Amino acid sequence: MTNPLTGNLLSPLTLKLPCGDSVELPRCRCLFRPWQGQPIADSDGGKAVLEFDGKPVFAELMILQMLQKAGWDGVWVDTFGREFRRGLPPDFCKLPQHAQDVYDRICRANGGKTSGCFDVLAWKDPGYLFVEMKRQSRDSIQPTQEAWVEAALSCGVPLDSLLICEWELERKNDGLENVPHS
Repeated sequence: MTNPLTGNLLSPLTLKLPCGDSVELPRCRCLFRPWQGQPIADSDGGKAVLEFDGKPVFAELMILQMLQKAGWDGVWVDTFGREFRRGLPPDFCKLPQHAQDVYDRICRANGGKTSGCFDVLAWKDPGYLFVEMKRQSRDSIQPTQEAWVEAALSCGVPLDSLLICEWELERKNDGLENVPHS
C-alpha cells in the first residue's frame, strides 16, 4: 500500500516492544514551512504552527492533508484533546464505523488504553496507515507508543501500516533543498 510519504523513507527505526521483541518501523522525514501569518487562537499547548496551502496547521494536520490530497481519508487522533480532528481545534469529528472498529480493537488489545495511539489514522482501500509525528531532535518514542505498536501488531495491523514521520522546520540555506515538503 503506497502513500505520498514513501518517497521520503529513511532507514527503519528499531523499536523494542514491551514483550521483548524488536521490530523495524518504517520511518520518513519531512521538512515543513513555519506559518508566517496571523497567530492562531489556540496552539494546542504550544505546538509549532506550520503552513499548508496558505493556511495554518499543526504537523499532524499537515500529514493528514498530504494524505488526503493523495486520495486517502483520515483523522488526527488528538489524544491530548481526546478528539478525532480534521482541522484545528475546536474542530472535531467522528470516525467512520470501519475505522472506529480498528481503533477500538487496538485499544482493547492495549489494555483498554487509548494512550500511545499514533497521531494520524488514515485509510484507503484496502488498508490503514498510522503515522506518528516526531519533531527531529525534540521528540522520541514513548513507552505508551511501544505498547500501542505491540497491541496494533497483535491485532493484525501490518508493520508497513505503521510509520514514524520525523519532521523539522525549513530554514534558509540548511542544505535540505532536496527534501520534499508541502
